[in-house]
Amino acid sequence: METIRIQFQPNLKSKILELLSSFSENEVQIIQEDPSFEKNKRILEEELKNIESGKSKCISMEELDLVMEKIISTYED
Repeated sequence: METIRIQFQPNLKSKILELLSSFSENEVQIIQEDPSFEKNKRILEEELKNIESGKSKCISMEELDLVMEKIISTYED
């Protein structure tokens, strides 16, 4: 199957869905888009830029575990 993304005016939604419902589920599947997709995409693109430019500091899972243990221990008491 192929996927396309379309934008339309809200008043056209019922007409588009009516047209698409004339096809079987094997022919067309309607996939609801995540409303926060664009926001998440922008955040991830910015993070990728920071990684590629060297602005972000990467640590190993072991280092992360040590940092998290230290943070957790401060709140346990």
